[in-house]
Amino acid sequence: MLITLTGFMGSGKSTVGRIIADALGCPFMDMDSLIEKKVGKSIPEIFATDGEAHFRLLEKQLLEQTVKKYAGVDAVLALGGGTAALTGAAALLREKTLCIYLQDSLENLRPRLVQAQRPLAGEDLEALLALREPFYMEAASIVLPTAGHSPEEIADEIIISCL
Repeated sequence: MLITLTGFMGSGKSTVGRIIADALGCPFMDMDSLIEKKVGKSIPEIFATDGEAHFRLLEKQLLEQTVKKYAGVDAVLALGGGTAALTGAAALLREKTLCIYLQDSLENLRPRLVQAQRPLAGEDLEALLALREPFYMEAASIVLPTAGHSPEEIADEIIISCL
């Protein structure tokens, strides 16, 4: 089964995903890393040189290819913060994967976003989260509040309670 992790930027999708994949002995993939590898540029470079619309097109294509390739395989895929909001993505994730929404407050996420150089970190984060939250909820089979928990605790909760 393909496990996908969705949530806002900085919610721990990649960190938790690696822990789960290691514990289960299955492949781990990160959507942003897959895109960077395919294009040969970092995410900030893609945004700067090609624009967000081009990035989202690449993201949608890669999501569809990855879900198709790994639908019948045990694997973990950490999605980008905006992946679930792509046209048709929420339905695809809900139907073809076990999608888990790592839900946290902007108050908790903001320090992580400032520390990391995220392409959209300078945007109106409240508005962006409000826009994306319905897509996370639509895509998710499971909503997991993560506030106050370490990545290891979150991964353990997923493995013990969700799988």
